[in-house]
Amino acid sequence: MSKQTLVMKFGGTSVGSVDALIHATQIIRNAKKDWSHLVVVTSAMSGVTDLLLGSASLAAQGNNNSISDVESLLREKHFAAADILIKDDNLREATKGEINCLIQLLVDLCRAIAVLGEASPRALDAVASLGERMNVRLLGAIVNDGGIKARAIESTEFIVTNSHFQNAHPDFKVTTEKTRAYLNPLLDSGIIPITTGFIGATPEGVVTTLGRGGSDYTAAIIGSVLPANDVWIWTDVDGVMTTDPRIAREAQTLPEISYGEIAELAYYGAKVLHPKTIRPIVEAGIGLRICNTFNPSHPGTRLIANSKSNGKPVNPVNGKVIKAVTAIRKQRLVTIEGRGMLGVPGVAARAFGAVASTGTSVPLITQASSEQSICFAVPAETAASVLNALEKAFVHEIEDEDIDRVWSTEDVSIVTVVGAGMRHTIGVAGKVFSQLSNNGVNVLAIAQGSSEVSISLVVDTLDTENAVRALHQLIVQ
Repeated sequence: MSKQTLVMKFGGTSVGSVDALIHATQIIRNAKKDWSHLVVVTSAMSGVTDLLLGSASLAAQGNNNSISDVESLLREKHFAAADILIKDDNLREATKGEINCLIQLLVDLCRAIAVLGEASPRALDAVASLGERMNVRLLGAIVNDGGIKARAIESTEFIVTNSHFQNAHPDFKVTTEKTRAYLNPLLDSGIIPITTGFIGATPEGVVTTLGRGGSDYTAAIIGSVLPANDVWIWTDVDGVMTTDPRIAREAQTLPEISYGEIAELAYYGAKVLHPKTIRPIVEAGIGLRICNTFNPSHPGTRLIANSKSNGKPVNPVNGKVIKAVTAIRKQRLVTIEGRGMLGVPGVAARAFGAVASTGTSVPLITQASSEQSICFAVPAETAASVLNALEKAFVHEIEDEDIDRVWSTEDVSIVTVVGAGMRHTIGVAGKVFSQLSNNGVNVLAIAQGSSEVSISLVVDTLDTENAVRALHQLIVQ
């Protein structure tokens, strides 16, 4: 066995039940046979983080009546698994005692939030972190009880972040030093560190969370700073799919996908890795694999640095230049239009400055070549505040009729086709639009990423599934 390092991350459904925990423990046992150094990152049990944040939300509204129900649910979920899977009496009771202390901490935090009448981002991070902190103790004890040397460690010990609560950013220099100092002695002793995903801490030791995709990001951070040879993300599907199998039953698992392609898929709604997870992996030049806890023999999807098109034109159908199709729903198209905009510098800058002031992210932008309109998409729930900000920013232009109106559509969806081979292939856009036209789908707006890895189209909400199925046919036919 060569001295190689593997980081494995288990998602919520992969550690969310007795059955799942048995699968995860066996996967850890098997991996330890093949890898001399193994680090395990665990999420909270499925549903627990939502339960915790729901409690904090109710407490902020002055409602602490349901906290005893939440206490019972958390105990039931964690203790039931401990009772079945930890045979050693002392270890089982010690683990349940530690978990119980964290449940009591939740109760105390919710009481404090109720007194204040609000939950600050810092308080929400303290609450949200508890799911991982409970589960790392449970999984660590189960693995140890199975005869595998492991130690449960909170990632707050070595992942150091800024104090941007709810979406904290790691200090990679300090994190690298602390991670190596903390984990390498354990790894060299043959001990498996089992640590928490999703959370870090400020230099002062205050708990932070890393935002959406936080547990995947934790695995990527640890993998990049050790550095590891590989990072494996264990989830409840066989890898990255060509589309949502609930929309198209013929969806298939992709054996490999490039970093650029998966970043586009993640950005446009596919439930895969968040782009920020990918960055440290790419920069460290290490491997990444997405695999299924409940079907571990399946090879899953391997992420690769570049697509195999190698700059050569590919046949748009047989060459499968389109790899995947995804959709993001509940968007609205906002349009600023007026003949007075023609040739006036700074309109776009002011427009997007106004949007930024609302804290809204813009997933798609398109502008008429005549410069008489700017059109972009925003999440539906932010549309009203965005329109309000734009009307304030352009109040004089609207009064002078240089801008005719600022308006938004009803809900729409952004459908995106992804494939690195598209940049070298003639006629892909033509095939995409012909396919939509032949299936009666009207396209409201278009944008092609500068990376040329994707083409995004805006369609009416009612056309979403029809559009996805039609475009997916270009992959499977």
